[in-house]
Amino acid sequence: MYRISDCYSEFLLSRKEFSLANVSKRRTSIPVYVGDVRIGGGGDVVVQSMTTTNTADVDATRAQIQRLADAGCEIVRIAVPDNNAAQALPNLVKNSSVPLIADIHFDYRLALSAAEAGIHGLRINPGNIGDPDRVKQVVKACKSRDIPIRIGVNAGSIPENRHPDGRPKQGEALAEAMVGHAMEHIRILEGEGFESMKISLKAFEIDPMVRAYRMLAPKIPYPLHLGITEAGTPRAGSIRSAIGIGMLLYEGIGDTIRVSLTAEPEEEIPVAFEILKSLDIREKGPVMVSCPSCGRCEIDLFPLVDKVEKYLEHVDEPIKVAVMGCVVNGPGEAKDADIGLAGGKGRGVIFSKGEILETLDEDQFMPRLTAGIEQLLEEKRAATSTEVLEP
Repeated sequence: MYRISDCYSEFLLSRKEFSLANVSKRRTSIPVYVGDVRIGGGGDVVVQSMTTTNTADVDATRAQIQRLADAGCEIVRIAVPDNNAAQALPNLVKNSSVPLIADIHFDYRLALSAAEAGIHGLRINPGNIGDPDRVKQVVKACKSRDIPIRIGVNAGSIPENRHPDGRPKQGEALAEAMVGHAMEHIRILEGEGFESMKISLKAFEIDPMVRAYRMLAPKIPYPLHLGITEAGTPRAGSIRSAIGIGMLLYEGIGDTIRVSLTAEPEEEIPVAFEILKSLDIREKGPVMVSCPSCGRCEIDLFPLVDKVEKYLEHVDEPIKVAVMGCVVNGPGEAKDADIGLAGGKGRGVIFSKGEILETLDEDQFMPRLTAGIEQLLEEKRAATSTEVLEP
């Protein structure tokens, strides 16, 4: 039987320059469309999140979906644990400004209901749906409606997650079990002639998660969804996610990401985009450079940085802004900033691309810096408008 993943694996192995230690900028994958959002196929790494509301509460869920969209989230996943949630889907799909993915566990009938409701994508864990015939029914429904499926493998829910002595597998053994489980279900979908799929291999521990994605990446042509499951609180979870997701993205692996935090889901979005911006994968919104301060600092730096960061929350355009604590190193250390401020004793300088533009008193720091930011933004918008108008 023809399997696209077999051909893909042979193709990659035939490329002498291919190695996981030296992946080209982006791993090659076929494109998958969730609504009008392309995942893979050389497109942008897409940022996702998930609602925390009771899906059956249409008003609350719809409001949270919109808050996520306003924060920059490009695809929103919603839990469908029961029939009440499934019945809310037509209303939610109709009124959403971003594509929605139904998250299904255990009951394949909920997946069928979601497909009938016009959902833009499904996330299923084949391991807890169980019966392959039921999975095939879901695949058939999605194929007839052009709905993509994410096969979501979690380290804690695969049957191969234990050694013969009953101990949980770790490290490479766990990664191999995760990949084997994913491939088993990829084969089921491929056997039905279905190729519109994405794959995720999530774990809380970074080591098996990274190993699993590295193992799977050269075996299949499908887009990969990256994430650390149950990553934790905003501080700890952001760090854990940045390390795990960032390692793989740096190697060219990953087409869409979710940063999972124990917080309002809107807080996940800026963290996800910071990971992408830090790796120069995507430009969205401002990048802020600020020094950690030292004994040379003679201004009240921390409150100033907080004010500038708060001010930049309304900015969507890519712009690099620096706030540095002293004039000794400020313009040099942040010389590539579009605009920056370096403070001194009661005075400071405004600079751009390392060049000092003016010297000013401390009480003028915030108004002059924000005025300079607004001027740069207007110039960027004008340039963008001109590019659009040109034939």
